[in-house]
Amino acid sequence: MDLSAELAAARESYTRSGLTESDLAADPFAMFERWYAEARDAGIVEPNAMVVSTVSADGAPSSRTVLLKGFSTEGFTFFTNTASRKGSELAHNPRCAVLFPWHPLERQVRIDGVAHELSAADVEAYFSQRPRGSQLGAHASHQSRVVSGREELEAAYAKVEAEFAGRPVPVPEEWGGYRVEPESVEFWQGRPGRMHDRLVYRRDGGAWRTERLAP
Repeated sequence: MDLSAELAAARESYTRSGLTESDLAADPFAMFERWYAEARDAGIVEPNAMVVSTVSADGAPSSRTVLLKGFSTEGFTFFTNTASRKGSELAHNPRCAVLFPWHPLERQVRIDGVAHELSAADVEAYFSQRPRGSQLGAHASHQSRVVSGREELEAAYAKVEAEFAGRPVPVPEEWGGYRVEPESVEFWQGRPGRMHDRLVYRRDGGAWRTERLAP
């Protein structure tokens, strides 16, 4: 199979809908809430899955998918191991980018912002709601660190499972959360001929201004 030829020929024509300035809500939070509801109601698998991109101290970018676990006019919240690669990079440079790829709706939401660590109380409140298996996994896995094999992970899980048998699982020391405060939020809607609609909200003092970007 000639994969390069296949990839060169692979394309979709985006014809579902368009996005005009008159479609926009007063602020990006109301607009995101509207689009998120449409993604959820459309049956998209894990509509809260988002790609978070960070930058290392030497300028190397990295991306990974996490789950949106909170949303308000203050920003977009997710939880993770703070000693992981993403956590270490955010500690050095809290600026990051977020992407919601809702392909079945021919839509994307792109966010540029600054990540702020959540309080211990906020982290505890969310951690206590997680399934017990996920709580144990947070203790067993030192995210992003090299392990010898699957057996090491399974042994670590069995160890913490025995350690916390019959009692609540506490929040691991290296586990926490972040709220990404947006500086810009772009709503992208596919259009025919690759003439996509790109409407972006940008912070302007205490308000938001909008502008259209060329596709």
